[in-house]
Amino acid sequence: MSSIFCPSCANVLAVEEHLGHLRFKCRTCPYSFNITQRISNRTYPKLKEIDDVLGGSAAWENVDSTDERCPVCWHPRAYFLQIQTRSADEPMTTFYKCCSSTCGHRWRD
Repeated sequence: MSSIFCPSCANVLAVEEHLGHLRFKCRTCPYSFNITQRISNRTYPKLKEIDDVLGGSAAWENVDSTDERCPVCWHPRAYFLQIQTRSADEPMTTFYKCCSSTCGHRWRD
């Protein structure tokens, strides 16, 4: 038996115990099917690929820089990018990337 639907009326079958054994029983018609072996079915959902909300490395190609000190290496300048991450009545989120080629630390404000 490959499905848990009644072949007569297409309703969902219920599992009930009858004379010490389990069986599928339709609640609307007299159909029943004795369960003689373990029945299991696992279906794993396909996970969606995670989208990079900042647009990946290409998002940082043509951005401006500003006088913002890096909290890691204390470099005096940082690239910045503003994105609306919340609802329209909330302010935009500013993302920073250190201008130092050796650091590259990212943070947000």
